[in-house]
Amino acid sequence: MVDVVPAHVRSRMMSGIQGKDTRPELIVRRMLFASGYRFRLHRKDLSGSPDIVMPGRRVAIFVHGCFWHLHQGCRFAKMPSTRPEFWKVKLEANAARDSRAAAKLREQGWRVLCVWECSTRDVHAAADLQAAMSAWIEGSEPLGEIGASSRV
Repeated sequence: MVDVVPAHVRSRMMSGIQGKDTRPELIVRRMLFASGYRFRLHRKDLSGSPDIVMPGRRVAIFVHGCFWHLHQGCRFAKMPSTRPEFWKVKLEANAARDSRAAAKLREQGWRVLCVWECSTRDVHAAADLQAAMSAWIEGSEPLGEIGASSRV
């Protein structure tokens, strides 16, 4: 399928995509703050620069976009039809980097939670997301993942 947007317009659109302070990340931060949790943001000294860090609890939270981080089985993680070989390599590299970062954090004694973008989209399920995050933070599981179809 041919891209219906000219290359220069597509380039401008893609360059506007943020790496931090994204809508899903802000939603997660608001929920955590409302639940009484205090945290630091984007700790560059930690592997993968987690989006949210709770140093006292040794918790690192990544808020991943379903498309950019290749959320398996998610309807928002569809492979683009233009230049599929480029996107396949790029997105698989992102997912591999995420796995390495989580493994390194685990080696350093951190608990790691991944909150997928799709879990922040349903306004009616916000209380469920907030409860799932709190349950994981208060629990002892070393790794966690919260997506629309998989609450911890």
